[in-house]
Amino acid sequence: VQLVESGGGSVTAGGSLTLSCAATGPIFKIDGMGWYRQTAGNRRALVARTSRYGGTEYGSGLEDRFTVSRNTAENTVTLQMTGLKPEDTAVYTCYAEIFTTYWQPRQDYWGQGTQVTVSS
Repeated sequence: VQLVESGGGSVTAGGSLTLSCAATGPIFKIDGMGWYRQTAGNRRALVARTSRYGGTEYGSGLEDRFTVSRNTAENTVTLQMTGLKPEDTAVYTCYAEIFTTYWQPRQDYWGQGTQVTVSS
């Protein structure tokens, strides 16, 4: 199983970016999918998560500017970020809670991470 991310980059404050992530490989079912972010010296923090059935959860204060969405049939998750601020600068990493078969336990998978840089 691989999580392939795209869409990171650099933007000036107030701008927008969209991150995409596709899960590929032997997948039976995916529960939660979403995004975390991390800056140097800090712990990985939740950005946004969506459940298999559409429920969403956002990191503190992000719901007003970020929107997470998912295509369950295509095993993809997208993060739309607007009104970006310099403090949003981080490595954003996709994750997914995946069952590769119906009899094996669920495992968490992580992407490689994509850099988002917001300049003032």
